[in-house]
Amino acid sequence: MEILKTFGLDPYLVTAQIINFLIILYVLKRYLYPPLFNVFKKREDLVKDSIKKAEENEKILEKTKNLEKEVIQKAKVTADEIIKEAREQASDIVKNAEEDSKQKTEKMLKDARAQIELETSEAQKQLNKYVLDLSLDLLKKTLSKTFTEKEQSEIVQRAVKEMQRPKLI
Repeated sequence: MEILKTFGLDPYLVTAQIINFLIILYVLKRYLYPPLFNVFKKREDLVKDSIKKAEENEKILEKTKNLEKEVIQKAKVTADEIIKEAREQASDIVKNAEEDSKQKTEKMLKDARAQIELETSEAQKQLNKYVLDLSLDLLKKTLSKTFTEKEQSEIVQRAVKEMQRPKLI
């Protein structure tokens, strides 16, 4: 006790201050901290959820890019095969036509070229339709998790219009 008086401390005031501190601490802990911690917890959960959704969207985007590359690669292979077949057919037609007269040769070459253009055009149309259908299916599946049905419909309609527009090269 003498030490406290030496430093100018009144034991009753120190005790009262400790009691006041404990009361204030109890009031803060009881009424102020729980709402604050709830807000912090909700914010933390929101951030975690946002990060998780962003990661999922990134994975979906990566899958979409890979699928797009595969579709383009398949389209190139198919186009090359069609062109190869068309060239082989044209070559056969030219060989057979050379055995006939020059007149028949010229006529057969014209027919072969027209046939090649027609088949190439048809194959291109089929390929474009397949890629468009595949793209729309992929777009619908991707949008179903992110947008409402109305937003999805609008986005798909815009995408269809954009894909059907003739491309200027």
